[in-house]
Amino acid sequence: MKSDNLCLQFITHHNDRYTYVDSARMALEGGCRWVQLRMKGVDAELLEATAIEVQALCRSYGATFIIDDDVMLAKRIEADGVHLGKEDMPIAEAREILGNEYIIGATVNSFDDIVSHMRGARPDYFGCGPYRFTTTKKRLAPTLGIEGYLNIMEQMRSEGIAIPLVAIGGITKGDIPDLMASGVSGIALSGSVLNARCPEEEMREIKNLIAYNKQ
Repeated sequence: MKSDNLCLQFITHHNDRYTYVDSARMALEGGCRWVQLRMKGVDAELLEATAIEVQALCRSYGATFIIDDDVMLAKRIEADGVHLGKEDMPIAEAREILGNEYIIGATVNSFDDIVSHMRGARPDYFGCGPYRFTTTKKRLAPTLGIEGYLNIMEQMRSEGIAIPLVAIGGITKGDIPDLMASGVSGIALSGSVLNARCPEEEMREIKNLIAYNKQ
């Protein structure tokens, strides 16, 4: 897993101006090198067609390509990995299907969630959130705020848990210095980039800000 890619992740989204593929393309043009395709509630044929298109874009930029939820699709098209939510396939089952060469990420909302993963099959990284309220995800867990990340990172250090943790959920450019100072390994964004006046420029500024504040 390219750890330099992990520090800035883009989760695909869409709005009145841009499609899912547009969003991935603009993130890549802005310097992001980790794209997760998340398309909730679409039919399997459209999902696979979009996945193939976004994967080709990611390969052309040398970027990591992750598919949300769908383990079998990730294996079928040979994506770089899959991200599993709390209600998705268990990590152990996904690892059995994919093997060790695929990246597996897991959603967590608390330190207790992290501890539960340490008892069984472990993910390659945690996606932890939400930082604040966001409209891009349904059934939102309680928001963490900066104090939540500070507490989780302190607990992880005290327990010797070194799995990378990426903050996600309603994060904007202004939140990045405090979040990176908390010790998280990276930041995942979606709507704040796509809804910017110029998404490519917004992503470039975010990439530079993360690099500047990276510990």
